[in-house]
Amino acid sequence: MAEKKVLIVDDEENIRLLYKDAFEEDGYVVALSDGSEPILDVLKREDPDVVILDIRLNQKLTGLDLLQDIRSTNTTLPVILSTAYDSFQHDMKSIAADHYVVKSVDLTELKAKVASFFE
Repeated sequence: MAEKKVLIVDDEENIRLLYKDAFEEDGYVVALSDGSEPILDVLKREDPDVVILDIRLNQKLTGLDLLQDIRSTNTTLPVILSTAYDSFQHDMKSIAADHYVVKSVDLTELKAKVASFFE
């Protein structure tokens, strides 16, 4: 079976590590980014099958900006927006994402969305 690789982009280290542990337990290979490196460089280096992208990264850049960068070169890479703020779900930029998940300590929904891309 081929490796299934998930790229997690989040500025909060504790979230990155929580997701990393959870997805590695399920057999995924996990790559991490804090969003500071250009996303296209990260994608080229890591070649993920799925991207989990936080919306609020830092003062200058949002996950919605990174989503636009991703879609400018790759329209088929699955991207899941993950944020603590459900108001972004109605932002027109978020329509380019495949799924939208509100962050929770319960990762059941997020894991199910990721797994759906490998069925």
